[in-house]
Amino acid sequence: MQKAKKITFWVATIWLALGLTATGIAQLAGADGQGGADMIAKLGYPAYLMPLLGVWKLLAVAALLIPRYPLLKEWAYAGVFFLMSGAIYSHIAAHDPAVEVLPGLLLLVLSTLSWLLRPQSRTTFRTAE
Repeated sequence: MQKAKKITFWVATIWLALGLTATGIAQLAGADGQGGADMIAKLGYPAYLMPLLGVWKLLAVAALLIPRYPLLKEWAYAGVFFLMSGAIYSHIAAHDPAVEVLPGLLLLVLSTLSWLLRPQSRTTFRTAE
């Protein structure tokens, strides 16, 4: 069971990192090929928010993948949770179709899975197992 948990953790974490990296780079570049700037405007957010979100996502990826620093990882997981739940809520509030909500929902599920399955060495509080 422990091996399956470890594999699932790494699969979820790597997919999360890939998703955050791809969208973070796209936001830093100013467009994600799907009209990212248009989408941000449609949701009612200013364009200058896009590069900030991109930087946050890339910093979260770095924090999640580097060894040690469990407290930093906790903050990164929290940040990703807030980013993705905010994205989901924004799309729902804007009455976007479900297909617009799915990417954020996928990254939210991956971040939750990664957090729940993280090894003891990546947690801030150690418990006896």
